[in-house]
Amino acid sequence: MSKQHHIITVVGARPQFVKAAALSRAFAKNEKIKETIVHSGQHYDHNLSGGFFAELDIPQPKYNLDIGSMPHNKMIGHFLIAFDDIIDDEQPDMILVYGDTNTTAAAAIAAAKRNIPLVHVEAGLREWDKSIPEEVNKLLTDSVTDLYFSPTQTGVDNLTKLGITKHVYLTGDISLDLLYMDTKYIDEEGLRSKYYLIGDYAFMTCHRDANTSDSSKLRAILTAVSQYNGQVIFPMHPRTKAAILKFGLGSLIGKNMIIIEPLGFWETQSLLRYASLAITDSGGIIKEAYFHKVPGIIIDRQTEWIETLDEGWNIVTGPDENKIKEQLINHKGGITHTNALGDGRCGERITDTIIRYLSQ
Repeated sequence: MSKQHHIITVVGARPQFVKAAALSRAFAKNEKIKETIVHSGQHYDHNLSGGFFAELDIPQPKYNLDIGSMPHNKMIGHFLIAFDDIIDDEQPDMILVYGDTNTTAAAAIAAAKRNIPLVHVEAGLREWDKSIPEEVNKLLTDSVTDLYFSPTQTGVDNLTKLGITKHVYLTGDISLDLLYMDTKYIDEEGLRSKYYLIGDYAFMTCHRDANTSDSSKLRAILTAVSQYNGQVIFPMHPRTKAAILKFGLGSLIGKNMIIIEPLGFWETQSLLRYASLAITDSGGIIKEAYFHKVPGIIIDRQTEWIETLDEGWNIVTGPDENKIKEQLINHKGGITHTNALGDGRCGERITDTIIRYLSQ
């Protein structure tokens, strides 16, 4: 057997579990890669974390750092201290991170300080606003990355603008690999009955710090959506639930809104695929709605997924009550659909490129 390359994969939040599910499958098929998963514990709620590992058949993390919810700098500091010991024990050939969370930035700093090659999956995406915590995490991570895997041409172009052109690869989006592989898990009728959905309905998520930490923004979103002429199923993130209680906004939850606990991946896809409309500030839902050809209203101020805007499937309203209400009535979806976010072979491309890089 040829030499195995030892990769530590670091995850910490729901979108990263989805990405890891797809890429870990690709790694498992290749005898040249040994993967060790480290879970920071950034998402500590079982519905946002533990259940995903079982549902998506992700190898159980060897380590869980349980850093939980704390201020950004403290979270990164706690991670660095704990992760440094893991590096000593595991002696990895490479560290791999996903996306733009505090976990991502912390692991990138750790890799750079220990001179370990760093892979960034979902590299090059930008929101061009450093007041957004995720944007700072993107900038920190891409500044020390060795292998850049970008899901879109926009991401590649952004890196080029920053003078980064070496070891940059256009792969497509890794999380969509699961949807190409496993659509058999998508169910319509069972969930319609379970949640009492009749006819057309909208699927909603809202969890971004910018929306949940500002009472006026959250008020505007809830007020607009409560006036939608149809049912809205709303799996509510713990952060959003806490914010609604803190700001006393419970009365703004309309009779048309069905509030449920956070969902697993496949229940989310089942409800989203058969929705008439998505209302979201989640990058994952933006991509998944596009994949399912469901029109989307983005209640964040911007999106990295420019291609979905260009083709007309998503539109940015931000947390603006009037703009949201207008699009709830008028948004019809795209004219063209080019599968601009990937073809389901991202994991294969990433695996082959990593092996070539480590075999040099």
